[in-house]
Amino acid sequence: MAIGVKICGITEAGALDTAIKAGAQWVGFVFFGPSPRNIAPDVATTLAARVPAGGPGRIGLFVKPTDAEIERVLDTVTLDGLQVYAPEARAMEIRARFGLPVWRAVGIATHADLPDSTGLDGLVIESRPPAGSTRPGGNARCLDWGLTEGWRAPVPWMLAGGLNPANVADAIRRSGARAVDVSSGVESAPGVKSPDLIRAFMTAATTALPA
Repeated sequence: MAIGVKICGITEAGALDTAIKAGAQWVGFVFFGPSPRNIAPDVATTLAARVPAGGPGRIGLFVKPTDAEIERVLDTVTLDGLQVYAPEARAMEIRARFGLPVWRAVGIATHADLPDSTGLDGLVIESRPPAGSTRPGGNARCLDWGLTEGWRAPVPWMLAGGLNPANVADAIRRSGARAVDVSSGVESAPGVKSPDLIRAFMTAATTALPA
């Protein structure tokens, strides 16, 4: 069974080219200043243009963005979808305003936190950020993968948070995820992607389940 993989937080050409050659389904660019993976729109424009026709989807990650912040990026960067940290209603507004697929990131702590409905195109499921965190997302913390086992997701979803080449196969099998999102787990230093770790992650994820 095919597993989709998103390599997020790409900031330079070597990592992008490795992700493409390794068969990633999506590549992510982070437009959020506090993140060590934040990328300037002009750099993202150049990188997005390197993705060949039929290559991975180019996803822009935004945190509680204003319309103006998204517009500033889309003025120059070609994106195929948006990943947003925002309430459902706001994410719906963004989808209607910009006409791009929108995946909403949702941090969970219990099975009851899993969404049972949404008007969006997809969900990114991860652990809740720790108290006092300045950044959303899993913050390299693994979700209790058993929380999503048997979940009837209303739309396609991907598992994120704390994944790396050593644990992603187990995460896929235990969570039931059919897509995974990795960022810090394929880095040699904060914000610095490792081509070797990208390739190792892709191999582990795509061979986790029987064909």
